[in-house]
Amino acid sequence: MIWAAAISLALAACVGFVLTLLTLPGLWLPLLVALGFQWFEPTMFSWWTIGAAVVMGVLAEALEFAAGAAGAAKAGGTKRSAAGAILGTVVGAVLGSMVLLFPVGTILGAVLGAGAGAVLLDKTRQERTWAESTKVGAGAAAARGIALFIKASFSAVIAVLLIVAAVWERI
Repeated sequence: MIWAAAISLALAACVGFVLTLLTLPGLWLPLLVALGFQWFEPTMFSWWTIGAAVVMGVLAEALEFAAGAAGAAKAGGTKRSAAGAILGTVVGAVLGSMVLLFPVGTILGAVLGAGAGAVLLDKTRQERTWAESTKVGAGAAAARGIALFIKASFSAVIAVLLIVAAVWERI
């Protein structure tokens, strides 16, 4: 059972990591697989391990959600441009997936969409110049790209934690 769990977690981790790069909630996939094994074998993982994975997942999701908005705000944007960054991320990821190759288009679309959404909604303020709005958009796009990297890193750490825990607690 231990090797089935380790192999299943490794596969789920790989798929989850790719889904995370595609701006989907893939970091939860290894945790769901681990919970499935925990249900069949209640001593497979300690609840501290499961809890640590959940806390890291929630933190990663919160960081990703707030990143584009925070980047826009740090560059001088308003709540309106922050909302544009969030909306632009979603629209950009969908459109990017249709225009370019699936994983590349989704990633680039999300990052560029965050920037474009922030620019467009920031520019609705009459006193803003295009240069000022573009600065806000660049901040939103950069923050979104960094958030994607951070979330993918959290995804990898969660996967390694669960795989090591599945094997380590049995040896």
